[in-house]
Amino acid sequence: MELPEFENNFTGYEPPPELIHLKNFQDNYPDYSEGFYLLADDKSGIKTWSDHPNFLRQLIPFAQANGSGSTYAIWINGTDKTLSELPIVVFGDEGGVHIVAENVLQLMHLLTFDSEIMVDWDQAYFYKGEDNYESDDQALYKSWLKKNFKLDPITDPNKVVKQAQEKYKADFDAWFAQYYKY
Repeated sequence: MELPEFENNFTGYEPPPELIHLKNFQDNYPDYSEGFYLLADDKSGIKTWSDHPNFLRQLIPFAQANGSGSTYAIWINGTDKTLSELPIVVFGDEGGVHIVAENVLQLMHLLTFDSEIMVDWDQAYFYKGEDNYESDDQALYKSWLKKNFKLDPITDPNKVVKQAQEKYKADFDAWFAQYYKY
């Protein structure tokens, strides 16, 4: 995927510089976090939840969240924050939509756990078993994130998810309920 194709995800907005920087990293080191991959997205996946124009206008899908088809999106929540500062939502491929990070950089920090996010109707969480391998480029990713964003590897990703949900879940759920009823 070329950069202009990725930038099309953000039509009408300034793409988050952190994601552009990550895209450049991904071009050279694609296997940096299990199941995660930046992509060009036409919103066809989230249209299965609602095709209402306001729904689609306030969500910007930008990455594959796991190997089975879940998607990460930026939620434009009506504040004056930049896209980099807005909450991140995961749309589960088998159901469930959840806030997972307070912003883009926090999502990038979660990627240092190097495990696919698990998404079901009730929750989104990270789990790593004893036999999980490390992605080929994970060590390079951790070094890159430390050098560029001063972030050390995360040890408790679910704590980060919980904090993001405490901050944004109620507002997101109320907004989302306008367009989709469980």
